[in-house]
Amino acid sequence: MNTGVYIPIISDYGFKATFGNESDSLFLRTALQALIKSDTPIREVYFDKNAFDALTIDSRSGIFDLSCTDENGTQFIVEMQLGLAPHFVQRMKFYALHKFNTVVERGEFDYANLPKLYMIAFLHKKILPTAYFHTVANLRSETGEIIDTQMTFITVELAKFNKQVAQVETDLEKLVYTMKTLHTTEPTQYPAFWDEEWLKRAINELDTRKMTPEERAYFARVTAANAEAVKAEKQKIREAVEQKEVDTIKNLLSLNMLTVSQIANTVGVSEDFVHTISQEK
Repeated sequence: MNTGVYIPIISDYGFKATFGNESDSLFLRTALQALIKSDTPIREVYFDKNAFDALTIDSRSGIFDLSCTDENGTQFIVEMQLGLAPHFVQRMKFYALHKFNTVVERGEFDYANLPKLYMIAFLHKKILPTAYFHTVANLRSETGEIIDTQMTFITVELAKFNKQVAQVETDLEKLVYTMKTLHTTEPTQYPAFWDEEWLKRAINELDTRKMTPEERAYFARVTAANAEAVKAEKQKIREAVEQKEVDTIKNLLSLNMLTVSQIANTVGVSEDFVHTISQEK
């Protein structure tokens, strides 16, 4: 991910410096309020410690986790997914139910007063069949009637957001526009709403010109580690694709219905590759 003056919010470093900023939670609180479409300001957030011991960061798949609770006991989980994730909805359910079970196991509930739980996921790619970039899902009946709002799943698909700066109005739109464009925007092209305090503070955390030597060193270490993780992930994907191609070629060869040239065109590989696989049979 190329970085100019500003570090991308959707990077590991950027996510932690903004959403995960424990010393200044204004950005996180305003973002959460916008994401859940609440008119009531969130006054405080308390970052959960060790709530997801084995689930916090999975650099290999580009997922960064944040778990916090507001002053009313409402639970929030925020995830960032950069790569393709066709089964990410299942992962969202896993995280949400893990958090739910944690609350239940501690005995901090009764059935009449369970805390609200929001599972929020930012996705760089498109995964849902919905048209809108912001999707809110609850338990509903077959006719669409709300059955329960205690657990809410929210997805933000950045790839579906295509509004220009002049069209941006709500805090939700300002948030997503900033997440998509900050790292490619020159300081002279600031949208007016980036002067709003909640966004200004977050942007300042991502301004490479204002980083201390220690912050620069940490950013360099994180960037290098992420680059290695991405490289390893791409290699895994290539190996998986190649194995699928091999399996498909073997199946087609076993049918004895297509020529080597036809199989190569069907699978999208070279004839030499098909010849190599055929000799391994």
